[in-house]
Amino acid sequence: MGHAERSSKLRSASSNMKIGSIASIHRYPVKSMNGEELSASRVGARGLEGDRVYALVDAETGKVASAKNPSKWPSLFQFHANFAAPFNGDHSLPPVRITLPDGDMVISEDPEVEDRLSATLARPLRLLKTAPKAASLEEYWPDIDDLARRDVVTDEPIPSETFFDLGMIHLVTTGTLSSLQSLYPQGRFEPRRFRPNFVIETAQGAGWFPESDWDDKVLAIGAAVKIRITGPCGRCVMTTLAQDGLPADIGILRTAAKHNQARVGSYASVVESGVVRNGDPVRIEAG
Repeated sequence: MGHAERSSKLRSASSNMKIGSIASIHRYPVKSMNGEELSASRVGARGLEGDRVYALVDAETGKVASAKNPSKWPSLFQFHANFAAPFNGDHSLPPVRITLPDGDMVISEDPEVEDRLSATLARPLRLLKTAPKAASLEEYWPDIDDLARRDVVTDEPIPSETFFDLGMIHLVTTGTLSSLQSLYPQGRFEPRRFRPNFVIETAQGAGWFPESDWDDKVLAIGAAVKIRITGPCGRCVMTTLAQDGLPADIGILRTAAKHNQARVGSYASVVESGVVRNGDPVRIEAG
């Protein structure tokens, strides 16, 4: 075997090497509400099946309700949403069950669902499952060093005909969470603070923030799914909010801003569809 052939094989082997495995899978049927953890999920052009397909919209302003502006929407993280039935393969949406902060439940198909949600959140609301061509939300930027803006509320557009903030897939690695934990030991850097679709378990030695090295790379997950990393995920005030036993903690965002430009995780688009399961290996595709 010649030197050039050996080099080519070495490059191919390194570019297809396993970089981790799927540690957990998450979807959020209603934007800014707590979602559900899955053992497997179909992944298509719009990301995980059923992810962020519903959103609350302020009936007065037309803006999407988001925990990114907690002074206006202080209790969204006290709501839980999950699908009331399995997907049947025909691309129709099963009803969504929403658990209110007081423990009562409403179903998305209930004629009174918007009245119940409006009364609970003290604002007139609509529950949409068809995203408009143009929509926006309000985002509060806390007064933290190293953030692009400080102590201001801005209007932020969201991608046309979706309820996503930016990318169809959001992932974070255990390596990044572990690094941040070591930098701020008293904080609780649990995945749910960051609302990822995939948590990828990476090995020791993968680097402080492994996904920072994956921009524009294609990750192969399991037998069929391929996603392309489109860029880092800049974090916001949502990561600091209390939820389900996690305390409010501004130090979470302050640590990410100080040590990694407020980036935790990455966004991705879907290159090839399929099913992702817990434990699936994750590899970088040959370039």
